[in-house]
Amino acid sequence: MTKALTGVRVLDVSRVLTGPYCSMVLADLGADVVKVEVPGRGDDARLFGPFANGESGYFMTLNRNKRGITLDLRKPEGQAVLRDLAKTADVLLENFATGTMEEWGLGYNDLALINPRLVYASITGFGQFGPNSHRVAFDAIAQAMGGLMSINGYPDGPPTRVGVSLGDINAGNFMTTGILAALFQRERSGQGQRVDISMQDCIVAILENAVVRHTIDKEIPQRLGSGHASVAPYNVFAAADGYVFIACANEATWQRLCVTMEQPELITDERFDINRKRAQNIFELSAIINAWSGRLTIEQLLGILEKNSVPAAPVLTIDKVVNDPHIRARNMMVETDHPVAGKVVIPGNPIKMSASADSIDWPSPTLGQHTEEVLAGIGYSAQKIAALRAAKII
Repeated sequence: MTKALTGVRVLDVSRVLTGPYCSMVLADLGADVVKVEVPGRGDDARLFGPFANGESGYFMTLNRNKRGITLDLRKPEGQAVLRDLAKTADVLLENFATGTMEEWGLGYNDLALINPRLVYASITGFGQFGPNSHRVAFDAIAQAMGGLMSINGYPDGPPTRVGVSLGDINAGNFMTTGILAALFQRERSGQGQRVDISMQDCIVAILENAVVRHTIDKEIPQRLGSGHASVAPYNVFAAADGYVFIACANEATWQRLCVTMEQPELITDERFDINRKRAQNIFELSAIINAWSGRLTIEQLLGILEKNSVPAAPVLTIDKVVNDPHIRARNMMVETDHPVAGKVVIPGNPIKMSASADSIDWPSPTLGQHTEEVLAGIGYSAQKIAALRAAKII
């Protein structure tokens, strides 16, 4: 099968995670993504472990299905090459500090003059405008200043970063949506536009009910561990050999859990008889459930909960996720064959479409692997490419 974005050209000058994550999704969907890296050094992500034969597994995960070139954007000659590449691109993706691309003469207004159909996608910590737009951000800074860190962790511990770089990945996913929307609008208007994504904005956008708990009830949401502020019991509970998540999202499920625990009196207990009270008394409730669940193994818990139609799941460690039969069946663990690293298993494409393939077709590029191919494709002669290489522009 062909892929949904076959024929879309993406010029990706972003680095490390948030931009490359976005272009990874676009590449998985079939876009021709050309990743631009600094000559000699490459993307900083190439320095992040683990390593296989000297190649970064971190980099390989994020940059599969892309072509790679090197280009020094700090030099006028490199900037001229990028302008030539932008003439035939559908999308340009960047995550430099606000104003950097403009300083190089590569901002949206500059490139829109030579390609009015270009979708110019910028991811920054705080956006292209606003009092903090000049500030540089990393994942944890976005989590901290977006409010997420304040509600993540346990009450007796400090604010806690989410265990994956959600500040980066969340912004990358929102940018993917923005790019696709801009491409769709372009089909009707004929005009490209700039898509401005702030990492902080994207964290604020996923705060779920935390904002309205403050704006309506004047509450300042606090850390609840794995619990939920509005639904209970909806939490991780200890088993004799690990952990299980139990989710009671309505009264009927809560009542079935009480029967399962052989404690039907909890149904009418004034502390727990309605969901609002259970949420208010979450720590007392969790202690009761933990006292019951801790006597049983994960297998025993899941068996009895499933039998009584109480939603529950084991908390899988990463080794179990990698080898889970369902995840494997969904093609979510894919073996790539890298020319240097060899065979490496990476996460697959989660977007499954009935008329579009979800395959990982080739591994991440080695540094500058496709430079000659890409430049020749826009009409550069072998002599011109050789001159750029001699001048260390590529």
